[in-house]
Amino acid sequence: MPRKRLPIGIQTFRKIREDGCYYVDKTGFALRLVEEGTHYFLSRPRRFGKSLFLDTLAELFSGTEELFRGLQAHARWDWGRRFPVIRLSFGGGVVQSRAELDRRIRALLHDNAERLGLPCRDPDDPVGCFAELIARAHAEHGERVVVLVDEYDKPILDNLTRPDVAREARDGLRNLYSVIKDNDAHIRFAFLTGVSKFSKVSLFSGLNNLRDITVSAEYSAICGYTEGDLDQVFSPELTGLDRDQIRTWYNGYNWTGAAVYNPFDLLLLFQEREFRPWWFETATPTFLVDVLTERHTDLPRLEHLLTTEQLLGAFDVERITTEALLWQTGYLTIDRVQRAGAFIQYRLRYPNLEVRAALNAALLDRLGGGHSEIPRQTGQLYALLQANDFSGMQQLFTAFFASIPHDWYRNNPIARYEGYYASVFYAYFASLGVDLTPEESSNAGRLDMALRFNGQVYLFEFKVVELAPDGGALAQLKAKGYADRHRGSGEPIQLIGVEFSREQRRVVGFDVETLGG
Repeated sequence: MPRKRLPIGIQTFRKIREDGCYYVDKTGFALRLVEEGTHYFLSRPRRFGKSLFLDTLAELFSGTEELFRGLQAHARWDWGRRFPVIRLSFGGGVVQSRAELDRRIRALLHDNAERLGLPCRDPDDPVGCFAELIARAHAEHGERVVVLVDEYDKPILDNLTRPDVAREARDGLRNLYSVIKDNDAHIRFAFLTGVSKFSKVSLFSGLNNLRDITVSAEYSAICGYTEGDLDQVFSPELTGLDRDQIRTWYNGYNWTGAAVYNPFDLLLLFQEREFRPWWFETATPTFLVDVLTERHTDLPRLEHLLTTEQLLGAFDVERITTEALLWQTGYLTIDRVQRAGAFIQYRLRYPNLEVRAALNAALLDRLGGGHSEIPRQTGQLYALLQANDFSGMQQLFTAFFASIPHDWYRNNPIARYEGYYASVFYAYFASLGVDLTPEESSNAGRLDMALRFNGQVYLFEFKVVELAPDGGALAQLKAKGYADRHRGSGEPIQLIGVEFSREQRRVVGFDVETLGG
């Protein structure tokens, strides 16, 4: 199979097809949507291909047959019918006020009106203009209208740190989207995409015919690349790359069906031939890091969060749950679904090594007060781990806590909560991308952290001495028999008890005992 151009940053279906780029055929999903219903909503993280899929729908309904030759949709679509398409995208730029949002909406409607040859009678009235455009397009073209909205929520997300502005943006968008429900008789198909899942009550009031396919198993791979796609489409790019390493770094996103890769990661990997957190580096998650630290999030718990369907969808300006924020932005994904009576529960996890390592590195920087030595110390920790230099590890962590200025402790309540020290330890190791299991379960209870590295097993137990003054961390680790489940591995087992003093703000105990495999 000959190599083709990599469609990095290309969100236009026509450009991909005409320029000879690799294309993963998603037209089968488009056909299924059209056959099964008329009004849809899809939430996916940024840079997952939502805009490209929306553009594919636009070309399909516009009847540009030549772009679909050789694809699944070609033989099954009626190319004799062409539908008027109205497209709204809020992906470009940042809206900083309700007035700016209204100007953006008027500009988008003006562009659509010009393309369709149907100018609005009152272009200063966005809601009225939108409704008029839909009705007139139906009447003029003799076919009902297709409405496609991309990044429907971005004006709100851009202002989450300014709740008053975010609420104003939400109200303005709610007025706009209400037109879709009111003009149902004129609409053949509607598809809205975004990052978040704002509740229907807050943003889609009355739009009760909108089917949310975000966690529909059959549409789990509607955006992203599957393992099969790598074999069938990208096989020329795989030469010289370790397939298991690709999978570990970038695969694992799941919405209750097929697991997928983030397209942006793979395309950059194929271009640069280097494993890096390509997706994570495109935007520093400042707001996310702020929220997690302000809420005193116990970082090891992020590895196995259990949440309900209601909490996972609880995303609004006034209420953003930690689970919903992490899941909808792509930093956690669905591991499995389970029922608890009438409730659906979701077990969440990090999707892959990229997200786990990069997010914890960002969180570690915040937990350490932005200390400039953290990157160097993280690299030093890896070398100490390779050498089994436990004395060096103790010195590293002691130096880390001692280097944080007193004023930072005084002004940041995060340093006073129980999970702070364990979270710092965990974030250091997680940022290395090693095989880590926090809160490993056994019949004796939960071990704080297990690590498998360099042919050995490391079992950590953490303790804040002011909160548990009786007995040391190592003694507790041994008494619980946490090593028993690992004895049959044949690998050396390192028992490590780490004790912190909240009052002294330092490591006060670091005891190690080695067991045979």
